[in-house]
Amino acid sequence: MHIPTAEQTAAAEAFPTGAHLVIQAGAGTGKTTTLAMLAYTARRQRRTGRYVAFNRTVARHAARTFPAEVTCGTAYALAYTAVGRHYQARLKAPRQAGWRTGTALGIEDGMRLRIGPRKVNNKALSYTVLRTVTRFCQSADKEIAHHHVPPLRGAESEPLHTQLAGLVLPYARRAWADLQHPDHGVVRFEHDHYLKMWALSAPVIPADFFLLDEAQDTNPVVEQVLTAQRDHAQLVLVGDSAQAIYGWRGARDVMTGFDGTHLSLSRSFRFGPALAAEANRWLTIVSAPIRLTGAPHRETELCRLPTPKAILCRTNVGAMVEVIRQLETGRRVALAGGGETLSALARAARDLASGRRTAHPELMLFETWSELREYAEFDPAGRDLLPLVELLDEHGADAVLRALDQLSPEDSAQVTVSTAHRAKGREWSSVRIADDFTGPDDLDERDEDGAPLPGPVDLDEARLAYVAVTRARSQLDIGGLSWINTHPAGDPRPGINVPKPRRPMNPPATLQKPAT
Repeated sequence: MHIPTAEQTAAAEAFPTGAHLVIQAGAGTGKTTTLAMLAYTARRQRRTGRYVAFNRTVARHAARTFPAEVTCGTAYALAYTAVGRHYQARLKAPRQAGWRTGTALGIEDGMRLRIGPRKVNNKALSYTVLRTVTRFCQSADKEIAHHHVPPLRGAESEPLHTQLAGLVLPYARRAWADLQHPDHGVVRFEHDHYLKMWALSAPVIPADFFLLDEAQDTNPVVEQVLTAQRDHAQLVLVGDSAQAIYGWRGARDVMTGFDGTHLSLSRSFRFGPALAAEANRWLTIVSAPIRLTGAPHRETELCRLPTPKAILCRTNVGAMVEVIRQLETGRRVALAGGGETLSALARAARDLASGRRTAHPELMLFETWSELREYAEFDPAGRDLLPLVELLDEHGADAVLRALDQLSPEDSAQVTVSTAHRAKGREWSSVRIADDFTGPDDLDERDEDGAPLPGPVDLDEARLAYVAVTRARSQLDIGGLSWINTHPAGDPRPGINVPKPRRPMNPPATLQKPAT
């Protein structure tokens, strides 16, 4: 055991008072070690508690660290014990295509409805109905409403979304009613469903205290349940507000503004002072409540890295481009989370390019490849799909799929490619930031030399950048984020070896199209 820092000691001293706590724990600052200190303090007080983790893997790891008086699990585990076990028969039902579920709910096979310039078929409508129910289940709302209907690619504007919601909501409410029956129904029963049912029952969970991990990315339905326990139990919210990167799927930072004693962990054990300074640039941009101090015994270098251990990408499409680029160099490549997500996207693109519509949620509103290309080239909402279009136009979907089949397991790979979202909670010795992290658009205004002024940094993008740069232990190539070095918000400090901005690399050029 290392000697606790002053901040860890402060948390351990505040916990026995019974006050609700908020602990801002920066990247690599010993969060789990600190929580274990609190748990053993509670043991001496003969108090029992619950540690609520983001997923089962984290919960199992915590169970090996915490004393037996602290039950470690997920919110889903609590909900399953109370409600989900009554729906076992439906949880074990075989999977079926979403459009078949839609047909059972009354969506006619073969129907086609126009929403603005797009046509919505029965498959797209069925998918949207099921996603609407899931989004409702992740919310704190009591009824399904307009804002639970997910926006669809190609129909993002509010008038088109309102039109879509009018079509979707009657079927979504019918689906939710179907899910109330424990033994029968047409909608496949999922874990989100019993979690919502449990939350709607306003449960009271027996415990003296709760430790909520990753509190900056809490689903509103979990927030609703746990904050309702504060009248009889001590709440400790732990996380990093600057790593709140799942707002796009409804998660919320419950730490900011929470009524409790606010503490922090700012000494990182993962990396040295140079990387801490880089991280602090992004923390400053998002107005985070902490700034990091690097471990003095660690030397982390910011430099060019032609062969890093990990490459972190902004998007799935960017990861696809980077996988192919690395395979072309002859390296053994792993993809964090596996290749099925990218393969499904490549197969969907192949369907469109072959003149067939696809049920893939990213592309299902497009009837032709040319329609998708136009959207990616000219609609700002589709700009992140442009590398996919260029990649498939250059090489063909079959060549991309063959490349994805060459992926290696992580334990035998020379480089791991990951999205920044999937990299959260992980670390590597050396990391390069991929080129699909791009800076903000220029403003119409110009400086005194006539050059366009850069636009403001998007805060969600800055949080994702902070997550990405703090995955490295020894070496970091900021690559696609190097635009920050010339942006007014970057404030590069003298004495820090930051790479100069570089132009984004083109997609891989050596893959051959399949013979025709």
